[in-house]
Amino acid sequence: MATTPRARIVGTGMYVPPKVVTNFDLEKLMDTSDEWIRQRSGIGERRYAAEGLGPSDLALEAAKSALDMAGVKSTDLDMIIFATLSPDYYFPGSGAFLQDYLGCGTTPALDIRNQCSGFLYGLNVAQAFITSGQYKRVLLVGAECHSRALNFSTPGRDVSVLFGDGAGACVLVPSDDSRRGLLSVHVYAEGAHRDLLKIEAPSTRQSPMISPEIMAAGIHYPKMEGRQVFKHAVTRMPEAVATALSHNAMTPNDVDLYLFHQANLRINEAVMKQLEQPLTKTFNNIERYGNCSAASIPMCLDEVVRSGRVNAGDAVCMAAFGAGFMWASAMMRW
Repeated sequence: MATTPRARIVGTGMYVPPKVVTNFDLEKLMDTSDEWIRQRSGIGERRYAAEGLGPSDLALEAAKSALDMAGVKSTDLDMIIFATLSPDYYFPGSGAFLQDYLGCGTTPALDIRNQCSGFLYGLNVAQAFITSGQYKRVLLVGAECHSRALNFSTPGRDVSVLFGDGAGACVLVPSDDSRRGLLSVHVYAEGAHRDLLKIEAPSTRQSPMISPEIMAAGIHYPKMEGRQVFKHAVTRMPEAVATALSHNAMTPNDVDLYLFHQANLRINEAVMKQLEQPLTKTFNNIERYGNCSAASIPMCLDEVVRSGRVNAGDAVCMAAFGAGFMWASAMMRW
């Protein structure tokens, strides 16, 4: 009797724009400091995309790297999944842009909006397509151009200092080794907290969707209740990790590497403390790139794969938490 194949990541890629924006650069725009930003978030610098570029442009470069590692041609893809909260256009979705850039003919493209948990939600979808047998080669990307929507004045400093632009990608196929691949993905949402982290405009709840009055009110900028977000993140992420561990009959010690969404270094440190695991068993790049939302986990994954930090057979646990609230975890055997 044939067994259901696991979905396995066989290629990873990432891309960040060349423009580096340091904390010292932001000091010139708002009442903040390098010390203040580092102490609260662990961020030292981030990247901003050049004018005229969108997340699909960044995703293209990450996708090329992932496809090259996987040895898969773009024309052989069965599905593209694009996770972003900062799309190129209001519509169509950024997946249409990327599908065209890659020369994929009529390959379907699916956009998902799950904010900072977008990559793990995307893994869940990709896994379902592959294990069902519907598709065999899936490209999953997470990409953001946050810098377009930030308030670079003192009232916006609590949020604006956190975000950066970037893209991460991976190629998934059915595993030819039953011991390797995605073991499980677990996704959650609690919409009652949607107003704690949001951008309200443009919105179809108002007409016109954008106006001078809306811009004067500043509701086209991100708003965050930071303490509440932190409180929920350090509760929900360990819970999601615990579910992944339990589902796979594992303990925290059985995991070789933890990869968390790069929202705030203090959150990730708190999660590792709750798991009673040393910080040496996780990897963070937030100091260099800031919060890249849906791109952050695949960017981390690409860096650890290419640096040899993760090896064949290693157990890798991923977790994310973000706006919605939405959160997720995943376990894989690399």
